[in-house]
Formats: sequence, C-alpha cells, structure tokens
Amino acid sequence: MHNTKQYDLEIIVNTRLKHSYITIPHGEKVVVKTPYKSQRFINSLLESKKEWIEEKLIQIQKKQVLPSQPMHTLEYLQNKVVFYSMLMQLQYTQLKFRKMRRRWGSCSSQGVITLNKELLKVDPRLVDYVVVHELAHLKHMNHSKQFHALVENYLPNAAQLRKELKNIQIVLA
Repeated sequence: MHNTKQYDLEIIVNTRLKHSYITIPHGEKVVVKTPYKSQRFINSLLESKKEWIEEKLIQIQKKQVLPSQPMHTLEYLQNKVVFYSMLMQLQYTQLKFRKMRRRWGSCSSQGVITLNKELLKVDPRLVDYVVVHELAHLKHMNHSKQFHALVENYLPNAAQLRKELKNIQIVLA
C-alpha cells in the first residue's frame, strides 16, 4: 500500500476521462485524476507509480526557488536582447514580456520573442542564455545540432547554463 503521509494527496474523479493521470503541480501535492471511483484502483495506481512519485518529489525539493525581489529591470532585458541581436546579426520583429509558468522564453515563426518576467530574478548569465537561445530560434526553429552550435558559438558554457535553468522552479504569485 502507498503511504499518504509522505505527501499530500488529492483525488479527482471525472468519469469523462479515458485514462488516469498523476501530476505534482508546483510540488505542493500529488494529484490523481481518474475516471474510476474505486479506492482499490487508486491505491494500486499509486503503488505502481510510487518510485516515479518519489523521484519527482525529490527533484522538486532540489529545485532552487527564485528570490521575491527582482535583480533586473525590463529595460535591462530589452538591452540584452538588442545587444545579442546585433552581435548575432539576427532581427526579431517584436519583443514581449509576460509571466509564464513553464517557459523562460519563446520565439514565434513571425519573429516575436517573448520573455518570462521571472527572468528579472535570475542570474545575468542565465538571462544571457535565454536571450541567445530565443534569438537562435530566428535562424533555427528547432533544437537541432545546428541550433545548439549557434547558441554555443555565443555562449560556450550553454549546456551548463541550461542545466542551471532547469533547476530553478518558476512559481507565480
């Protein structure tokens, strides 16, 4: 049997679902969404996924939480984008800022770069990585070898920076 004392558990029964899902949103609790009301089924599901749940909870605990106060301004981020855009000789059409739960940035096929406002709270080296990463998508709209080579051309330690970013938990207030 599973041990519910290790984590908070929420069970959502929705008979319209076709499959059962386990998620751990924001590391707060384990959520089971299932079409089945059977406690036996739910216990069995949790037991079969016990290792995965424990691994995810450990990963979440290891993640760094961002400070509450920003270190930078939006103008700082804009200047970084302008600087690297000129350096890389890549032109974007528009720059946007918004709060995003799961991404640090995005680049559309129309050349619109959107940066997560939470970048205001991260180390400047990581800001550089996100900016170069998104600008590189103007040339390669994928994560191919050529894309990574372009990023690493401007940031030789890109792989390490990417790992550091993955260890930061984005939590929106």
